[in-house]
Amino acid sequence: MRKKISLIGAGQIGGTLAHLIAIKELADVVLFDVAEGLAKGKALDIAQSSAIDGFDVNLLGTNKYEDTKNSDVIIVTAGVPRKPGMSRDDLLGINLKIIKQVSDGIKNSSPKAFVICITNPLDVIVMALQKYSGLPKNKVVGMAGILDSSRFKYFLSQELNIPVKKIRSLVLGGHGDSMVAMIDHTYIDNKPLIEFIKKGKIKKEKLENIVERTKKGGAEIIKYLERGSAFYAPAASAVEMAESYLKNQKKELPCAAYLNGEYGVKNLYAGVPVIIGSNGVEKVVEIKLNEEERKNFDKSIKSVQELSDAAVKIDQNLA
Repeated sequence: MRKKISLIGAGQIGGTLAHLIAIKELADVVLFDVAEGLAKGKALDIAQSSAIDGFDVNLLGTNKYEDTKNSDVIIVTAGVPRKPGMSRDDLLGINLKIIKQVSDGIKNSSPKAFVICITNPLDVIVMALQKYSGLPKNKVVGMAGILDSSRFKYFLSQELNIPVKKIRSLVLGGHGDSMVAMIDHTYIDNKPLIEFIKKGKIKKEKLENIVERTKKGGAEIIKYLERGSAFYAPAASAVEMAESYLKNQKKELPCAAYLNGEYGVKNLYAGVPVIIGSNGVEKVVEIKLNEEERKNFDKSIKSVQELSDAAVKIDQNLA
């Protein structure tokens, strides 16, 4: 029997997710949105491309949570996207209300699902989603690190004129301006990036600019689009997580996961490398941080904690 993935929110990310999942034949797709016509229209449009692309999955657009019943994976994109000049923090109050309704829907229809959250401000919204829904912590994760790492790798590949698949790296910490690019854990064609700096193939200032551009990756796209935010790369990132879960690939992926002492952090969701298999988050991978990485990581955790405290002020149930 085919697996079932429900997408909560049929905006740009939701529609792109549905298309990617269908093309990969990863699962049947339910596209849910409170705007019923939007979900139905996109599901029908994608379904009508099946004869061209040769995929065989069922696509359903709906505004009823019962249609998402017994989903294997749920990907949450519901929420208001950032507008130009808006910080992720400004979004908090608005999106917490939306996530509370989504959590109730998930809890009642698919309590055994693996839930991937994309809604911003990511780290705090995924924490709220887990608390509101009551689903196990290893089954609720946030999509951020894969996207941030992909942006970083792309910018490096452009600068060094090296194919992106030859670059290994990861970005940790909170999803936002405090994210941490792991320079010491970055390899270009299996050689440490540090060597490229020493040999003058990339200047330190240039690398700092790339790190800065990675942090502002989402804001840069928002500025260009004016009405909307990134959706192709975020959708591709979430599909990689869903695929690792459904196919028990046990890939090591940077995700916003619940930390219970790992990296010296307790009772908080933050971006770290994890193994995703058929049991959800099966392990948090602890990598060795150098002094500067540790300092930046701690700073990033502090900003996640501040946002978490702000969420608790808005809703005491999140305490």
